[in-house]
Amino acid sequence: MDASEPVATSTSRRYDLDWLRIIAIITLLFYHTGMIYVSWGWHVQSKATSYPFELIMRWLHNWRMPLLFFISGAGTFFALRKRSFSAYAGERVQRLFVPLVFGMFVIVPPQIYFEWLFRGRFSGSYSEFYPNVFGFQPYQDGGEGGAFSWHHLWFVAYLFLYSLVSIPVFRWLKSDSGQRFVDRIGGLIEKPGGALWLVGFLLLNDLVLGGFFPQETHALINDWAYFMKNLILFWLGYILISRREFWSILTDQRRYFLAATLICTIILYAARPLFGLDPDHDTVLIRTLFSFNRIGLTWFSVLMTIAYGYRYLNSNKPILPKLNEAVYPFYILHQTVIVMIGYYVLTRTNLGVYDGFLVVSLSSLVVCAGLCLLVIRPVKALRLLFGMK
Repeated sequence: MDASEPVATSTSRRYDLDWLRIIAIITLLFYHTGMIYVSWGWHVQSKATSYPFELIMRWLHNWRMPLLFFISGAGTFFALRKRSFSAYAGERVQRLFVPLVFGMFVIVPPQIYFEWLFRGRFSGSYSEFYPNVFGFQPYQDGGEGGAFSWHHLWFVAYLFLYSLVSIPVFRWLKSDSGQRFVDRIGGLIEKPGGALWLVGFLLLNDLVLGGFFPQETHALINDWAYFMKNLILFWLGYILISRREFWSILTDQRRYFLAATLICTIILYAARPLFGLDPDHDTVLIRTLFSFNRIGLTWFSVLMTIAYGYRYLNSNKPILPKLNEAVYPFYILHQTVIVMIGYYVLTRTNLGVYDGFLVVSLSSLVVCAGLCLLVIRPVKALRLLFGMK
């Protein structure tokens, strides 16, 4: 499922997954606005930063994108109920690859332009800057390198690749041997808190690849631990939504997932100040344990969100179809709008961290929503370029 794929079956519709996708992407807008006001470095950055923002965003980083990949896997199950694998592959090209290419040449370059202006690397007009894109020199963090990048559209690129490379896996899961594997998964999750143990797939990936590729780069060729982590979440989303009885099992066990999430959250925040442990500079064992805790937080929080979402959000509202349709182009646009507005707020105003955050985030929300609903949605050519049906 891409960010606009409705989640449905022939007899029912998982409205909760639609709502959760919308919530996650709106959260992403506030997260990326927060990147302006933390010390980690971003495309445009305030000199004044907020430690509370860093605390909140450290947790969100382990939850937001994994949830979207899980939901995407769930949507793929429903999509393949209605179309052949070849038709599915063709649709992925249209709804993921086309917007990715369009975004890399139209949506992303303004981010690099305003970053170069902000860092003093460039002082000309956008028309003078734009030919740099066709040098096809890769962008590097900190505004170095060239002007060719997919930036936040790495999610679309990875999802496109996941969709295609997973076709043999999904074909196998529909076979007798594949269904027996799903039966074994079902036997595990029927036990109280049993779905928690599926974190083993993610921990194994971290053991095998984490030491070779410890950093998230979103650049594919040197990002294999993170690439495989999200691919596993994509597959687990497909499997755990593939049977109706799994929906109820997960929902009934939601308190287990909540408790596990809280435990991992406490460890995330308490280990450094209480025990003096440093996940960045301590021993290999400590770094590994911190990595395992972050992976646990990711899986348990995703399960918690899916379970509570099905319990409380699985209902339709008149506005949901419009929001569901607009959320994919909203994602494509949001970071560029944030960088542009953030640049002018940082360079033309004296706003502080919190009032600046509110101005940039709320302005970006209004601009993105307006462009999606009033400009992109009514125009057929733009609908194609932004991956809308």
